[in-house]
Amino acid sequence: MAMTELISSLVSQLGIQEGQAKGGAGLLFKLAQEKLGGDFSRVAGALPGVADLIAAAPQAGGAAKLVGGLLGAIGGDKAKGLSNLASLAGGFAQLKLDSGMVAKFVPIILGFVKGQGGQGIADLLTKVLK
Repeated sequence: MAMTELISSLVSQLGIQEGQAKGGAGLLFKLAQEKLGGDFSRVAGALPGVADLIAAAPQAGGAAKLVGGLLGAIGGDKAKGLSNLASLAGGFAQLKLDSGMVAKFVPIILGFVKGQGGQGIADLLTKVLK
């Protein structure tokens, strides 16, 4: 299964546990699923097993959504991008990962997605995760 490679990369490059890698990747893919809507089917088609990672993601608490909403209210596309990733901080905290790890997951996941699904799929995710 291709996702095993992604989890191995996250574990070795970030020095985290397998469960943390699965949960963190799941949170990022879950965010992408929420933001991309129907386009996410292209991502899922290119990445067999992505649904399993999303299922492994912890449920985000209300505080994380509040922070994301506040950043979004501050305005601008930059804040929107920040609020997307900030909304993951609560889930990462549940995995015992600090919020700074979110930014470390993104390039590893995008590199993996580009290798598995091609540039078009990577570009789709980049719009949501950058």
